[in-house]
Order: sequence, then C-alpha cells, then structure tokens
Amino acid sequence: MAIKKKTVLNILLIAFILSFFVTPMGYHGKILLNRIFSGTPSEIPIGKRKHITDYDWRLKDADWNIINFSPSRGKVTFVNFWASWSLPSDAQLKSIQSLYDQFKGKVDFYIITNEEQAPVRAYMEKNEYNFPVTYLIIGDKSALPVLQPPGTYIVDKKGFVVAEEHGIKDWDNTTVFNLLQKLLNEK
Repeated sequence: MAIKKKTVLNILLIAFILSFFVTPMGYHGKILLNRIFSGTPSEIPIGKRKHITDYDWRLKDADWNIINFSPSRGKVTFVNFWASWSLPSDAQLKSIQSLYDQFKGKVDFYIITNEEQAPVRAYMEKNEYNFPVTYLIIGDKSALPVLQPPGTYIVDKKGFVVAEEHGIKDWDNTTVFNLLQKLLNEK
C-alpha cells in the first residue's frame, strides 16, 4: 500500500507544528515569529501626548544601588519594562540592544525589570546584552505608569510621552532611529 504524497505532507506539517510545543526549537521558533510579526512603534500626535510632571522616581541600578529618574529631565529617554521569562520581551530585547548601541550616550535608557538580580544577570550574560538594566522598586511611586512586559515609552526633552507601546515592537529600524534623532535635534 503506497502512502500518498498529500498524507506525507500532512504528517510533516503536523510534526512541524507539534515541534513548537514540545521541543526547544519551538521556543526559538516562537521568538522568530514574534520578531517577524512585531510592528513598528508609532508616534503619538502632539495634542494627545501625556506630560511627565514629577521625575522623582526611585529605581535600582545593576549593582542594586538606588538611583533616581530625575537626571533624565530635559533628555530624550527610552523606558522599557521587560521580564526574562516573557517570550515577547525576549523577542524584542535584541532590537533594543541594537537601539542602545546606536544611541547610547545620547538617549537615556531605562530597561526596567522587577525580577531578582541573579536570574537577570544570567540572562544578560547568556544573550550577550550590555544595555543598562534597571530594577523597579515595587510599591514606590513612578514617573510613568508601570506597563506589563513588554511595554515601552519614549519621552522627549520637554517631558512629553512621544510613544507608548504595549507589546512587542521592532526597535531596530529607521522609523525609530529617525524619531529619536528628531527628538535629539529639538531644542
């Protein structure tokens, strides 16, 4: 009894789909699919932008020292909430690393998690990320509403939220680079 070509193809398709649920390849496949289908962040129209009035926001740096958000007043700022266990966060951090490489020293970056230090350090080393990790102090007031990971803000020099994104976005593209450059050039 010969197996039909259509049956073989159906079996292969089912095996491929199942591999996404039961093998390590599935995790990496999901990361790839998230990256492929992530959208480009969009700029909020000027009249609809929220304004930060209080920059007094305590956070912890990678060495667990208390820092404050207030030095970012008057600067273009990128704020991202992430978690190492979140697949969409994992999928977008590569593009955030590229954005950081392009704009470090020009834009203030707050890549914020509420996790413990040890798993975050292991995650950063494993993925060879070197953007600055900031830790949320749970229960403290914040300058911006804390978003579920992955969630991101871009703030201009005057304290207006120029972008607010919920979910995975592609931060490594010319639209974002042009937006940040435009914000940096504003007086």
